[in-house]
Amino acid sequence: MTSFVESHGLAAIAVLMFIAALLPAASELTMVYGGALASGALAVHISGVRPGFHAYLAVVATGVVANVAGAIAGWALGYYGGHALLERHGRWLHATPERIERAERWFERFGPVAVPLGFATPIVRSFVALPAGILEWPLRRLVPLAAVGCLAFCSVVAGIGWVVGASWSAASHDLRYLDYAVVLLVVAGAVLLLVRRRTTATISDADADSPR
Repeated sequence: MTSFVESHGLAAIAVLMFIAALLPAASELTMVYGGALASGALAVHISGVRPGFHAYLAVVATGVVANVAGAIAGWALGYYGGHALLERHGRWLHATPERIERAERWFERFGPVAVPLGFATPIVRSFVALPAGILEWPLRRLVPLAAVGCLAFCSVVAGIGWVVGASWSAASHDLRYLDYAVVLLVVAGAVLLLVRRRTTATISDADADSPR
């Protein structure tokens, strides 16, 4: 990822931050490294951009625009296909119509706070746009709130990279633990879903076999 950013500069940051709105694709590492390169403290620089505060602003602006564009794509995937998929296969995730309706009410009530906060929070930020689309939250409300959260995230995390500067190697080593955390969460979630599905199936079989 760092070699990709070094070779392709802002274009690489745009690609990575677009994907990060859909999947946990190391948006933290992307922006920290972009900020470190913008500071000029490293031997390498962002391709096509001279180090300095204007480079930091370019990194932040690119991250925000690409992240919001990715959020729109994630919303569209959820809006045009996710709701029907939940209705057909939601039982696999225990997403009953009642729970979906409850989630819609929750999103309607807390969305103005939850959306920008979600986009400003590491890891969680990759799991906001798709549910918003599935729950048919208006895009005209999502975009400005997502932009606020993305701006806060990109400004702060790229700023950390700017401050870290020459200490990048030590900081990047610590950031690897975020990747480990994501992998553990995904594995734990998959195991939990499998266990719940098997438990539900066992209970259903027991009910079917019990005498009436």
